[in-house]
Amino acid sequence: MDAFEPTPPEWTSQGIHAHEFCCPNCKASAMEAQGVWINRRSPVYTEDHRRKWQEFYQCQCGCVWWAWSNDRPPSNLTKPDILEDF
Repeated sequence: MDAFEPTPPEWTSQGIHAHEFCCPNCKASAMEAQGVWINRRSPVYTEDHRRKWQEFYQCQCGCVWWAWSNDRPPSNLTKPDILEDF
């Protein structure tokens, strides 16, 4: 399954909104999900004109949850921005 498929997988119809960026049932992280789909067809625009998307996760416990892309916590897999003093 490709997270960027234009058509949502059937399991996304069961999704509930998670207010923390983890499974609301068992608290597993998004990294532990068995399935992921990002709704790139319907972006929402924030007050500062940035786009955000619904990210759907199919947890190993059977719960399907979604959260906004801008609610995702920072990753330790990316390099931090380096600020230069002028």
